[in-house]
Amino acid sequence: MKKERLSVEERAFFRMVYHAAFANPFSELRERLDLRIAGHFPGLDRGATADRYILEINRRIEHLDREGRGHLDAFRGQDRTIIKTVFLFDVFYKYRERFDLLIKEQIRSGDESVPVPFADQAMEMIRKRGIPEQEILHYFALSYQLRRAFFFISHSLVGNSQCMKTLRRNLWNNVFTNDIGLYDRYLWNRMEDFSTLILGETGTGKGTAAMAVGRSGYIPFDPGKKRFSVSFTRAFSSLNLSQFPETLLESELFGHRKGAFTGAVDDYQGVFDRCSPHGSILLDEIGEVSDHVQIKLLQVLQERSFTPVGSHVRSRFQGRVIGATNRSVSAIHRGEVFRDDFYYRLCSDIIEVPPLRERISQDSTELVDLLSFTVTRMTGTAPEELTSRVLRVINRELGSSYSWPGNVRELEQCVRRVVLRRSYEGRKESTKEEMGSTLIKGIQTGALSVPELVSGYCFLLYQRHGTYEQVAKQTGLDRRTVKKYIDAHKANGDTLR
Repeated sequence: MKKERLSVEERAFFRMVYHAAFANPFSELRERLDLRIAGHFPGLDRGATADRYILEINRRIEHLDREGRGHLDAFRGQDRTIIKTVFLFDVFYKYRERFDLLIKEQIRSGDESVPVPFADQAMEMIRKRGIPEQEILHYFALSYQLRRAFFFISHSLVGNSQCMKTLRRNLWNNVFTNDIGLYDRYLWNRMEDFSTLILGETGTGKGTAAMAVGRSGYIPFDPGKKRFSVSFTRAFSSLNLSQFPETLLESELFGHRKGAFTGAVDDYQGVFDRCSPHGSILLDEIGEVSDHVQIKLLQVLQERSFTPVGSHVRSRFQGRVIGATNRSVSAIHRGEVFRDDFYYRLCSDIIEVPPLRERISQDSTELVDLLSFTVTRMTGTAPEELTSRVLRVINRELGSSYSWPGNVRELEQCVRRVVLRRSYEGRKESTKEEMGSTLIKGIQTGALSVPELVSGYCFLLYQRHGTYEQVAKQTGLDRRTVKKYIDAHKANGDTLR
């Protein structure tokens, strides 16, 4: 086939499309590229521009077809590189709505991978453009991954504050790196080496952020079964490490063999064994595990292997590790949370999920957006009447300066409380003096249970000293137990009032 060249004008337009295809869709760079492309279509807003230039790409490709240049082999050098991306970008956008429907169908179906009825048609379109046969399956799977990442990051993490824009941008980079071209050439099947630490206060949505990453990994397509090799719902699993006593935690992580300890009547697969080869595991509350467990987790991160309790046979872990903790950055940097060797192996990337008060302070509409999102998820629709009712109660009873100490999780409970009672008082923590008086009165009257007494005392000490470590030192309890009691008091604080 005769080698052609793009005209100067064609190259300028297609080069912008090329850079837009590789740009983070949540980045300022992508926004600037869209605005540059918008210069070709004056008077259109950004959303309309996106639709318009997709139509323009299609028009220009049809023009290449009429001239016999609608095939990759018609170009060479830089033009070939540019036009290859343009062809793939065109196919991706033609099928983006079908990918979205597939994502929703997979969510409904759960862990059984669903058929992809448009797969042959889409791959034939890729084939028609001259993409090498050995690359077609890869680019179809990559298209699905790109659409899943955009779907979960944009749909589950709402809000227009600057800190939320930063979060979405960071999550996308965590999946694809800051250079999708680099990712496509070298890393699409090697991201398990990039472990991630997600930081944020309790209730900010660390699990949601981790799920957006975990459900957005690369999953190969099986052409024989016309399905992706695994459902993305199975590709993400999580384990809250603070839920288990030290004696059982290793079994939950690594599994055990029959007879390994009293009560081990069968072999048991831990979370690392259950993870799919293309999956991710969220280890929540990872800041609460002992040095002993950190050493064993370090082996998983470094050597990709682990040994079930009671076994001498090593198993291989092929997934990706995401850790999450509500411990502060300063405490981590002071070495109060992790061993140094474990921390530096865990933190290939660190992502911070902002507290709700920061989000609202940056953009006052954030609260309304979150209320609408919560109501929609709760009711299946978006009744403005209910959103407005909750907002009126918040304005009347909490005011604009309320700090939302429970973050997004508290806001969700606020919506439920307003639906049930049409009121919400918020969380007003007792002072140290009030707590002390309440504890003494409860002891004198015998009104407190032992868990209430211990959790109240731990919380009183926490108010005084400000760290779990100091409370643990003074009470003789371990840090994990202290945290459990303090969290219980925060969740049920009204008991002691």
